[in-house]
Amino acid sequence: MNCVTLEVFDQIATVTINRPKALNALNTQTLTELRECFAGLEERKDVRVVILTGAGGKAFVAGADISEMVDATPAEGRAMALLAMETFNKLENMPQVTIAAVNGYALGGGCEISMSCDIRIAADNAVFGQPECGLGIIPGFGGTQRLARLIGKGRAKELIFTCDRIDAQEAYRIGLANQVVPAGELMDACRNYADKTGRRLTFEYSLVGGVNDTKEDAEELIGLAAPLGSHVNLIPVNPIKERDFVQSNHAAIAAFQKRLEKGGVNVTIRREMGRDIDGACGQLRRRHMEEQSE
Repeated sequence: MNCVTLEVFDQIATVTINRPKALNALNTQTLTELRECFAGLEERKDVRVVILTGAGGKAFVAGADISEMVDATPAEGRAMALLAMETFNKLENMPQVTIAAVNGYALGGGCEISMSCDIRIAADNAVFGQPECGLGIIPGFGGTQRLARLIGKGRAKELIFTCDRIDAQEAYRIGLANQVVPAGELMDACRNYADKTGRRLTFEYSLVGGVNDTKEDAEELIGLAAPLGSHVNLIPVNPIKERDFVQSNHAAIAAFQKRLEKGGVNVTIRREMGRDIDGACGQLRRRHMEEQSE
């Protein structure tokens, strides 16, 4: 990739739009590379957070590349808009937490792609806006929908109709930015936020013999846990007299664990303690109820 760079460290992926001489403006090549990058990242189980930023200190993304659009036919313009919408939708629907590290100008398509992220952390030199309406172009990359959802219809209409640009503090005040930090601290702030929001999700899965310990159950669990990079803790159910549930046998538990691991899921099996003296989970409650009824 020439226009986009990707670095992965400690389960955090940093995607950088690397066209600083063009203020990281989005052209067809950049949008295509971003789409391919996001498609690859959404399949990676070693990435829990994605940070999107722009190269250089002047711009996050200054908008769509007007030099490419000025001579485009209506069909070519529509194709570019569809490509951008596909790319932004992919970013918006990624299983990982996504953070826009907004450094400098986030105008037009730059504001729109930042709104496709879950979180927007802005440097104190950030500038947001949808100035393309001044050129007779609507925010056609999904901005008319996402902006209204984030800041309300009234403020969204005002920004779009007036083509006004707002600074980072105003963006924070109206809800377009989640946080504002000094420009030199932007990436550290994003990584700190990633540490808070990107914690591994754990599923506590109670295994019940003949109920949810089959091959099909394992495949369903893989489909849920694997895309999230989640951990699964298997809990063999403890038998109690007031329920018909029985514990899966050792072979079934081992087979279930192996199938999950083969599907790319990290698995542990909860250690049993106290079952032989009716002191395990669920069994103490049953004993208490029996004693109360005597």
